[in-house]
Amino acid sequence: MTQPILIDCDPGIDDAVALLLAFAAPELEILGITTVAGNVPLDLTQANARKICTLANRTDIPVYAGCPRPMLRSLITAEAVHGQTGLGEGLLPDPTVPLQPQHAVEALVQTLLNTPQPVTLATLGPLTNLALALIQAPQIATHIDEIVMMGGAVTHGNVTPSAEFNIAVDPHAAHVVFTSGIPITLLGLDATHQVLTTQERLAAMRAIATPITDKITTLLTQYGTLDQERYGLMGGPLHDPNVIAYLIQPSLYKGKPCHVEVELTSPISLGRTVVDWWNLSGRPTNATVIDAIDADGFYNLLLERLAQL
Repeated sequence: MTQPILIDCDPGIDDAVALLLAFAAPELEILGITTVAGNVPLDLTQANARKICTLANRTDIPVYAGCPRPMLRSLITAEAVHGQTGLGEGLLPDPTVPLQPQHAVEALVQTLLNTPQPVTLATLGPLTNLALALIQAPQIATHIDEIVMMGGAVTHGNVTPSAEFNIAVDPHAAHVVFTSGIPITLLGLDATHQVLTTQERLAAMRAIATPITDKITTLLTQYGTLDQERYGLMGGPLHDPNVIAYLIQPSLYKGKPCHVEVELTSPISLGRTVVDWWNLSGRPTNATVIDAIDADGFYNLLLERLAQL
């Protein structure tokens, strides 16, 4: 039995690796890819998703463009991390995979309502598309098995002292999702900063020597330098692919159920995920928060699967 999933993303270099890992996972049935503004504006995220599908010859997966901005705030982007286009200049082929005419929010609603079994949502970017789908059609919540999300942080943020990028871009959308009652697995910065693309791991990827790994290695060589300098890391943290790796091999991850609330009012901590790690509030848990990753196991899985593309 394959697990049906929808991937909502904002490619982005680490989104690209996540999509390729998903393409190399026969355990997963990808029903569609929805894109949102985040790492770069929407016209680039949707084109980048189609470029990745073209690179991997996955013309069977529909790609949809969604929301060009957050629900209430102005858009902030991350070109300093991902480059002006999100995926380097001229490195990937022009997309031959078409952009579907349907809006991503409508595609989420219709796919979820018409799929015979509950679907897992893999969210790799801001949560605008999913939040608006839940507002438009709240009945879709019963058709979602789980949301596996890259976002948030227990301790330190990466765009403000306490807020992580995906949540900070659209905290109001994140609030809608965290209060939806849908089971959530949260892979935040405290976990993903354990997964570093060191020079040794880049060399192992380069040694696979396929057209896809050659391009991805080039992208990853350019990626994460800002984080390495800021945090004193031995390599760039590879955030989004952990969502897909968790779906393939959850034994690589450890965490515990917590209550998670998104800060919406404080001007200095807007978008913070307030994680009640010790259940001090006594409030019901709404997410499994991952805090430990077997990084070597993750990279072994990633390299094994990329070699199959």
